[in-house]
Amino acid sequence: MRVRGKNYEGAMVMENEKVRVLIVDDHTLFRKGLVSLLSQQANLEVIGEASDGEEALEKAKELMPDVILMDIRMPKVNGLEATRRIKAEMPYVKILMLTVSDEEQDLFEAIKSGASGYLLKNLEPEELIRYLEGVRRGEAPIDPLMASKILQEFKRGIEAPRPPAGTELLTPREREILELVAIGDANKEIARKLGISENTVKNHLRNILEKLHLQNRVQAAMYAIREGLIREPPTSK
Repeated sequence: MRVRGKNYEGAMVMENEKVRVLIVDDHTLFRKGLVSLLSQQANLEVIGEASDGEEALEKAKELMPDVILMDIRMPKVNGLEATRRIKAEMPYVKILMLTVSDEEQDLFEAIKSGASGYLLKNLEPEELIRYLEGVRRGEAPIDPLMASKILQEFKRGIEAPRPPAGTELLTPREREILELVAIGDANKEIARKLGISENTVKNHLRNILEKLHLQNRVQAAMYAIREGLIREPPTSK
């Protein structure tokens, strides 16, 4: 029997467990290619496929995945609507959009719908594997191009979901970590820069999200940008 707990961003995947993945895409060849790629990874398990958002909701409720790779442009029910419906019924599931769309509107709608990450289909296979492995550490991947667009939009005054609490509730250390999250640092990088353990970083992130009433680190990054905790877009890594 699988024991499922919660961390600060949803389902907790134990270190010795495989990340269970549901793939949702209406292009059969692309979907089968993903299945083949991910099935070769020791720490990942593809537990199902769906060809549209309606089928995705049914499969998600049946199979209880840890992560869903979700396309946006699909028949019947698109990926954004499917994400809203799935998160409403299964808030623990982490949904990563995997799409050809680099439109800002799709990005912001995905985040508002509850997506934990946004990736473009032109990424390299090893990058996708790395991003999925990051889910185990509570990370939420955003394609560098889209992360840059988030910063550019907020510099023009686009509003993020505004939590009722402000940064005055955060400790100095939490503010440091929030700033590093906003520039795209992973937990390991944050730990190295601040001279603390990754578990300490995770605990601080959990407290930040609880204090600011946010769902995941993507929303935390958007909040930090809006509050002016960082001023310039991050440089490419």
